[in-house]
Amino acid sequence: MDMFVVQGGRPLRGRVAVSGAKNAALPIMAAALATDGPTTLHGVPDLVDVRTMAALLQTLGVAVERAEDGSLQLEVVDKRPAIAEYELVRRMRASVCVLGPLLGRRGRAAVSLPGGCNIGHRPIDLHLRGLEALGADIRIERGYVVARANRLKGASLYLGGACGSTVTGTCNVMAAAVFAKGTTTIEAAACEPEVEDLGRYLNAMGARISGLGTPTLRIDGVDRLEGTTHTVIPDRIEAATLMIAAAMTRGEVTLDNVRLDHMTAVVRKLEEIGVKLQPQPEGAVHIDGTGPLRPADCIALPYPAIPTDVQAQLTALLTQAEGISVVTDKVFPDRFMHVSEMARMGARVRREGQSAIIAGGEPLSGASVMASDLRASAALVLAALAARGESVVRRIYHLDRGYERFEERLRMLGADIRRVVDTPANVPASLHPLSATAPESEAA
Repeated sequence: MDMFVVQGGRPLRGRVAVSGAKNAALPIMAAALATDGPTTLHGVPDLVDVRTMAALLQTLGVAVERAEDGSLQLEVVDKRPAIAEYELVRRMRASVCVLGPLLGRRGRAAVSLPGGCNIGHRPIDLHLRGLEALGADIRIERGYVVARANRLKGASLYLGGACGSTVTGTCNVMAAAVFAKGTTTIEAAACEPEVEDLGRYLNAMGARISGLGTPTLRIDGVDRLEGTTHTVIPDRIEAATLMIAAAMTRGEVTLDNVRLDHMTAVVRKLEEIGVKLQPQPEGAVHIDGTGPLRPADCIALPYPAIPTDVQAQLTALLTQAEGISVVTDKVFPDRFMHVSEMARMGARVRREGQSAIIAGGEPLSGASVMASDLRASAALVLAALAARGESVVRRIYHLDRGYERFEERLRMLGADIRRVVDTPANVPASLHPLSATAPESEAA
C-alpha cells in the first residue's frame, strides 16, 4: 500500500490541465452496453475506477481498449453475459450503472449490490423504483439485483429522494428508458452536468431525450442505438480541488480545460472567501490565492449548489481563513471523517450533526493522517501542502480512484510530494515522537 509524503509550505505556481470527469465517464462507459457498433470516448481519465468499470464491462461482453491517443474504444462483442459479479461491483458504487443499459438492451440483468466510498448510507431504492415503473420485474436475491423485462414500457415516474435527486439513479433509468416502448417522463431528475453529458452521448447514438439539464426529462423510446464518438466533459470536482490547492498554498495557478459554467456556486463561494479567479480564452482560468482568506458558511446541496464532493476541500480551505466558518453537507450528512484527521494537523474544527464548525486562521502543522474516502484524501493532501513541516497521508488508494496522476501534476506546480510504500522506514523522522527535528510544540 502506498502513501504520500508531503513537505508543506510551498506556494503552487504554474499551469496544468484538468482531466475528463470521472463521474461522467463511468455511466457513459456503462451505457456502451446498449450500443450496436463501436464507440470512441475521448477525455476518459486513466483512473482505478475507470479500470474497474472497464474490467466489469469486459465480463459483460464488451471489448475495451485504450488507444495510443488516449481515447477509449468500446464495442459489444458478446450479448450473452448479463451478470455483474460482486468481486468487481463491490469496489465502486458507479458499477450499478450497468443495470439500466443491460435491462433495456438485453431484457435481463443480475447486478451485485454496489460498494464504494464509506460516506454514509446510499441506497439504490430509487433506481429500482424507476425501473419497476417501466415494467421491470425486480428481486433481490443473495445480494444481487435480478431484473427482467420482455420490453420496457414508457411511464411517468419520480426520482426525488430525502436528500434530493439521485444522480446514478437518473443515469440508470435514463439508459433503460431509451428502449422503452412509448414515452417516459422523469420528474425530479438530477440536473448535474455529468447526467447531461450521458444524455448527450445517448442522443448521439440515436436516443431521443429532451430536457437535459432540467428536472424533467422526456424520453421517446427507440429500437436500437448505434456507436458514436464522444468527448467527456472536464471534471468540475478536480478543477475545484486544484483551485483550492492554489488558495491554500497562497499560490497562483492557471488551469486549462475548465467549464466554469458547471461550477458557478463553487466559483462564487471561492470569490467570497477571497480567492481571485480570472477566466481566460479557450477554457482556461487563472487562480490567484495570494490574498487574505475570509470565513464563510457553505452548504453542500444537489446541483447547481456546492457539490458534496467539494465539501471536504472547502473545509480544509476554511481552516486557513481567520474567523468562524460553518460547512454543512445536506447530501451526505455523515461525510465528515476528515475532520478528526485535520484536527491532528492543528485545525480547530469540530463536527456538530451535519456540519463542521471551523475556527480558522491558525497555521497547520505536519502530521500523519489517514484518508477515509476519495474526497477526504484530496482534502488531507491540500492540508498537507499548506502545513508547516512534513506530513504523511495514508490510504491514498482512495485518491487514485478519482484523480489521475495527482502527485505528478502537483509536482508540476511546484509541490514537494512523493509517493512511497507505506512502511515505518518511509515515515519522515520529523514525525516520530520526541524527534529532534520535530517542531518544539510537537516535541514538548
